[in-house]
Amino acid sequence: MTATIKRAASLGVFMAALVAMPASGWAQQFKRTELQRHDLTGTNMEVIVATVEAPPGAVLPWHFHYGEEAVYVLEGSMIETVDGKQQMSATGSSYINVREVPHGGYKVIGDKPLKVLTIHVVDKGKQMTWPVARVP
Repeated sequence: MTATIKRAASLGVFMAALVAMPASGWAQQFKRTELQRHDLTGTNMEVIVATVEAPPGAVLPWHFHYGEEAVYVLEGSMIETVDGKQQMSATGSSYINVREVPHGGYKVIGDKPLKVLTIHVVDKGKQMTWPVARVP
């Protein structure tokens, strides 16, 4: 895997972590605004469109989704990975996170919040986000 693909994957999994998790202390670090929710025709899935804002200092735990997620960065910010590397999540970037692949473990750093648009296509009736133990 090239460095560019690895970097995009790292940033992509960070963005996916910005979705709403079950009520917990960390989830309150984020402002999530659901814009629309609709059944996906002919399936037992639904499409959920939301914006998410993560302020500086917000830390995202490891988790996964029962479905796919597309993310578009509305306003970029610096992030710090679990191994201490700093990366820019640039405005205009987009990412896709695949079903049941754990992601997270990142922190928004600097003085600007990170704002994204998320689109989930997930199993209807299931919790959208499931916490998992840290993935190496």
